[in-house]
Amino acid sequence: MRRVSVWIPLTCLFTPSFGLYRGENYREDLRIQPLRDGRVSTTFSFVTVLEGAVPRNPKALGQLDESQHYALFPLTLGQILREYAITELHLTLNAGKWNYDNWGHPDEAGVGTGAELWAWTGTSEVMTVDERWSGLRNALSGLFCASLGSLDSRRTLSPTVAFPLSGSTPTFAPHELRHASLPSENVCTENLTPFLKLLPCKSHAGLAALLNPQRVFDADWHGMGVHVIWKEDAGVFNPVRTSAGKRRDWNLQSLFDRTIERSCPVANSSSVTVILPEEEDHKITPENPTYVDGLAIYGLSSSSNFTIPLNIGMHWPSEHIFHYPLPPLTPVTPLSVKRTIHGTTQTRGVLSVSVINNSPQEISAGYLEMMPALLTLWMHTLKVEINSQLRGDLLSGLKYHPPSLQSNDRLSPSMLQAVLTIPPKTTLKISIEVNKAFLKYTEHPPDAMRGWDLPGAVFFPLPQLSHDTCSSCDWERIYTPTLLVDLPTPDFSMPYNVIILSCTLMTLIFGSIFNLLTRKWVVVEIQE
Repeated sequence: MRRVSVWIPLTCLFTPSFGLYRGENYREDLRIQPLRDGRVSTTFSFVTVLEGAVPRNPKALGQLDESQHYALFPLTLGQILREYAITELHLTLNAGKWNYDNWGHPDEAGVGTGAELWAWTGTSEVMTVDERWSGLRNALSGLFCASLGSLDSRRTLSPTVAFPLSGSTPTFAPHELRHASLPSENVCTENLTPFLKLLPCKSHAGLAALLNPQRVFDADWHGMGVHVIWKEDAGVFNPVRTSAGKRRDWNLQSLFDRTIERSCPVANSSSVTVILPEEEDHKITPENPTYVDGLAIYGLSSSSNFTIPLNIGMHWPSEHIFHYPLPPLTPVTPLSVKRTIHGTTQTRGVLSVSVINNSPQEISAGYLEMMPALLTLWMHTLKVEINSQLRGDLLSGLKYHPPSLQSNDRLSPSMLQAVLTIPPKTTLKISIEVNKAFLKYTEHPPDAMRGWDLPGAVFFPLPQLSHDTCSSCDWERIYTPTLLVDLPTPDFSMPYNVIILSCTLMTLIFGSIFNLLTRKWVVVEIQE
């Protein structure tokens, strides 16, 4: 059986309550969707609602905070949020490349490769936003065993248009955004273990018991995320790859090597939702789900005691071998994006972005590039073309923030924002020349010859501008794959060669002089 992606978001919602008792409720859900290329997409959702909670006022950071008592909400995460007065938090750790054309939009938009962290927090004179941002990423780095401490000023920006507030904004202070990404971050078991510890039932009961690390990290794409939102009112598996008969049949045992033996006793609701495919020749087991608008829903009550472990599955009786769809395939999403960097030298190159509008309507989309100081964008070389013809009228709202020298003698990243208008059924190409930085030899990583990872570009929907423009219809934020850039790299073998040659010469010279000074040459007569 073959897996495509696993997405595991943990969402925490804060809602105000006018009563004296602050309640907490917890719900979990698993969505399973067979895809057209034989893969299976699974999305675990764990949501904790904390009623009556209000984000901490950053102006009161110098004062003693009120005591926090949680029953279901993770205490370690709550302490970090209160310590740095965070209103909204989003953290994702992903591995692999999400295929928008074949898999469509994910249930959670944050599927960029590597680590991505962004937070909204109020301004304060007691402690600046940058100071709290530094403390936040270091605290989360220790909590999730990730390299979030590397998200320093060289990778931090404030793209407020592409990453707006998902919830409500408190009125006690103006809010600012801090966003950073680390595309080279690897996701492994040491990140999943602390994530499971934040759940009320850990991995002992409920849907979290299915999260077998050996199967989760064997998926073609897997990711996990934590979202904290204040409101005033995923993985892909491939059954065909691991099936001896090359079939796309699947069940929980074959996907995760586990079944659901008992539900989480503290969950207010727990369910498994299977999105049924369009073909009618499939069968789903067990055969007693609740069917609602093309969905098969299995409810798991907190008092459920399974005499037989629940092993939900789907199979195609009349299909003996699964045949992959032959190209060309019609993309599932309205936009398809390809991004490359090419050039023949290590000092200069060209960044090219190709955007394909698959819909019969014109689409207006926001375009965001967050580029570290490794590359310098030459804005006067920016070109927008359709069929090899310049179309500068299709680009508007261009804003560019070049790298700036900071107090620690480091360069901040550059940010390019623009609005693109893509005509229907056309391909729009963007190109811009870049310069590659020449780093000091101490700034190179241990695997310098591998290259540097560049974060992916972001395309996001805009509010509808006119009746003829489809700007936000049926699509969400899109991340392009990360790029690997080859910078001018010194020959690190030369210091080794110099050391070896110097040591060899010193040994020969010292040995020769030492022998001349200490040895005494005498004539030895040999008696017969």
